[in-house]
Amino acid sequence: MNVAYHLSQLDIDSFLISKVGNDGDGRQLLQQLEVLGLCTDFCQVGDEAPTSRVEIHIDKASQEVEYDIIFPAAWDYITYQKKFDRFVASSEAFVFGSLALRNHRTKATLHKLLEIAPYKVFDINLRKPFYQKEDIEYLLQTTDLLKLNRYELEHITDWFDKDYQEEADRIQFLLRQFGLQEIVVTKGSCGASYHTPDFHHVADSYQIIVNDTVGSGDAFLAAFLAQKLKGIDPKEALNFASAVGAFVTTQSGSCPNYTLSDIEKIKQK
Repeated sequence: MNVAYHLSQLDIDSFLISKVGNDGDGRQLLQQLEVLGLCTDFCQVGDEAPTSRVEIHIDKASQEVEYDIIFPAAWDYITYQKKFDRFVASSEAFVFGSLALRNHRTKATLHKLLEIAPYKVFDINLRKPFYQKEDIEYLLQTTDLLKLNRYELEHITDWFDKDYQEEADRIQFLLRQFGLQEIVVTKGSCGASYHTPDFHHVADSYQIIVNDTVGSGDAFLAAFLAQKLKGIDPKEALNFASAVGAFVTTQSGSCPNYTLSDIEKIKQK
């Protein structure tokens, strides 16, 4: 949802395939999506489970965020519908995350959509106990652009070889092992990096006062993807994405309102 919102903020038409419960939270969430300008045509309503809730805990000293993503939730039961096919097949990018694997219904729907999506963007979200190595491997084999953080990079490559010490070696392994076209690694205050089999670029972080880091990674991915879809050079796209992610950390909440002038102010710091 966060990625879809930020894509919309950056003038990219985005649609959300998800599900809410047949409850007050679900109705309120759908109304909020409409307020944010997001299309709800592909958001299902069901009685299998309540609307999703996430408990967020932020360490005041380190600003590290811990999430308790309550199971089960309505989006664990997204039911495949034929109308998704043409919509996904005609999209410029299909963004998905590993939490979609934690229940068989949504997992089956995701697998069907991955068969027809032309450009697949995998935003890994490793949240214990909601993932298995073999499931992540399957998704990596289908992926075009992989976005992950430093912890996820180390965790996944350690599954295969614990001798990798350098970040560059870990990235090259994933590129070779799974035939990935692109990898983006977010590193918090240490910036971000973009990699293909024969190119890489590092973007420094921006000096800002952190208010709330929730959703900054989603904002970063959306900003990078928006630039890429507009044909912007990867270096410039990465720098812009870092600025958007930084801006979101200066705000409260994961979906603040902003304009390009707000992002330009961050880039000047």
